[in-house]
Amino acid sequence: MPTTLPVTLEQPTRARLVTAGPTAPERALTVALRYASADPLAISLVFPAAVTLTGTEVTWAFARSLLDEGLRTPAGAGDVHVWPCGRSRTVIELHAPEGLAVVQFGTSPLRRFLRRTYALVPPGDEDLTDQVHRALMAFFGPDVGEDVT
Repeated sequence: MPTTLPVTLEQPTRARLVTAGPTAPERALTVALRYASADPLAISLVFPAAVTLTGTEVTWAFARSLLDEGLRTPAGAGDVHVWPCGRSRTVIELHAPEGLAVVQFGTSPLRRFLRRTYALVPPGDEDLTDQVHRALMAFFGPDVGEDVT
């Protein structure tokens, strides 16, 4: 069985953070889009420290399929929602105990990034064996999967 090394894609992308403040309703920023073949079902948005409440870089991870669906139609439940905003923008809404963040992206860079992830790991070809094994080891301990006869 051939093995491949994990690959991580990263793409800096311009965005606008929509704020509730009356003096500055939007703030331009650069968000890193990240995808790791080692975690093939997820993508991440990495926000720079300068725009976070904690003053440290913040990463949001969510399903790659959610971004795909949200580029075409409103999608999401829980902490992350994605929807098209006209033909050229996409909104990603992030809910946290500290509050709500609404971020607008150009749709083209998101589509381009998504295509790059699908070129690396096509939908349906995600091999989750390693992730399942790591999760079982974390839950049951390092001896999971050994024959105990």
